[in-house]
Amino acid sequence: MLYPKIPLAQSIIEICNAKGVHDIIISPGSRNAPLTIGFTNHPDFNCYSIADERCAGFFALGIAQQKQKPVAVVCTSGSALLNYYPALAEAFYSQIPFIVISADRPHDKIDIGDGQTIRQENVFLNHSLYNANLLEEASEENDVFINEAINVAMAHKGPVHINVPFEEPLYQTTSKLTVDVNVTGLFKSSPTVRVEDIIAFSTLWNHSQKILVLVGECKPGFVDQQWLDVLASHPSVVVLTETTSNLHHPDFINTIDTLITPFSDKEFTELQPRILITFGGMIVSKRVKAFLRKYKPRHHWHIDELRAYDTFGILTKHFTVSPNQFFKQFFPHVHPVESNYKHFFQNITKERKRKHTEYLSQTPFSDLKAFESILSTLPVNSQLQISNSAAIRYVQLFDVDASIQVFCNRGTSGIDGSTSTAIGAAVASSRQTTLITGDIGFLYDSNALWNNYIPKNFKIILINNGGGGIFRILPGHQESETFHTYFETSHCLTAEHLAKMYRFDYLTAADDLSLKERLEQLFQNNDQPTLLEVFTPTRENNKLLLNYFKALV
Repeated sequence: MLYPKIPLAQSIIEICNAKGVHDIIISPGSRNAPLTIGFTNHPDFNCYSIADERCAGFFALGIAQQKQKPVAVVCTSGSALLNYYPALAEAFYSQIPFIVISADRPHDKIDIGDGQTIRQENVFLNHSLYNANLLEEASEENDVFINEAINVAMAHKGPVHINVPFEEPLYQTTSKLTVDVNVTGLFKSSPTVRVEDIIAFSTLWNHSQKILVLVGECKPGFVDQQWLDVLASHPSVVVLTETTSNLHHPDFINTIDTLITPFSDKEFTELQPRILITFGGMIVSKRVKAFLRKYKPRHHWHIDELRAYDTFGILTKHFTVSPNQFFKQFFPHVHPVESNYKHFFQNITKERKRKHTEYLSQTPFSDLKAFESILSTLPVNSQLQISNSAAIRYVQLFDVDASIQVFCNRGTSGIDGSTSTAIGAAVASSRQTTLITGDIGFLYDSNALWNNYIPKNFKIILINNGGGGIFRILPGHQESETFHTYFETSHCLTAEHLAKMYRFDYLTAADDLSLKERLEQLFQNNDQPTLLEVFTPTRENNKLLLNYFKALV
């Protein structure tokens, strides 16, 4: 087997292999040549070549999102490294294991005017869970740093940075391994809820008639169905699930934004919970956040092994265990409490669904109408990736089939890497993957299509409304040159030539009938990646959406 001659490169490769880091995304460069040679010539690694480091970062994020295992990105020295920052920040806030390995100049070449050189050490300090700044020679000390970085990424579910100085020559190889690395194991604990906490907090539960459970982003299968059934059986408990929660039960409310619409103060007080329980990742719904920040619960418990954000300004308890562990210990100590809280929510939801259906039956073609058609046509047992901004908010208004797994980069909520993430996820998943994206996010990440690994059954549904349509429903909207140019970023671009250049089949739709026909074509064609571009009326979408919310009440 071929190895890089530089011992430090050998150490990194051997430790990655020993610790199961086998997916490696490499961006081209010379300073990282020892790593590139070593990873690509080793049969245990799955190596991918992605030229654009920002796209490479999000592509890696998509693979890690699906596998829930660390994925490594490898780049050359200089500004190449900085392009990983958006994906690294997303990994930090979405709790996804992610390893950045950056080649660097030796320490004596930094800040002397040498080319392709920046201050790389600790460059991600604010968002990296661990920064391993290696010394140039292979050593036990370096092995400790490499092991610790990978262990932290695994145990704490987040990004780490390993910075590796290499001196020339960089391309020399050897057929013999010259290092004997030290590999340290990962200590895994099994945290439990303290008995005294179970007694105290179960007493609160058993004396509360209004308990609201709000679930953010979760991986499919994150919570056992038996615990969901228990939650659903309590009349004092209402469960609100976001589309990205991947949790389903007939008694759960999964279209939050259709529920939390303008109420009177008396009605909001009726909805105000005594106990709020949250688990999962970031919450999309601005409406539910505004509701809970104004009508605060008496108690807010968050269940997560690692972190608890005080999203509503009232966090009273962080249970540092998994939801499954919490419910396993907690539920034997609680009992159903007589209450009409759940019934009250269900009555409102039933009426909202009736008005939702009634409004959409009369709505002309628009973003809203397009999402209704698209979401009802998605193949069962498939994967749905959603871009940020308007797309995820529209999806939250509709029911998504329970067999479909849903993902969105809600850690930082940026538009910058949705397409790259979706392609990485499609590569790592056995499910047919569809990305729903807006035009600005798609164009922003168009280099994502410069990728030789896109599965043939990968689909993109691009909603093109001629700009950043979300700004039309925000408070600052007014028709002016400033608004069109600097907020909405109006354009007349299409994806046709991008699709052709990157060998995607290309379809278009601009009304209900053509969309129905093209969706049928889209999901019948699994021989070539396909992009369906849906053109909607720029100046009508916001009016129809705002009228939709008015119609619900």
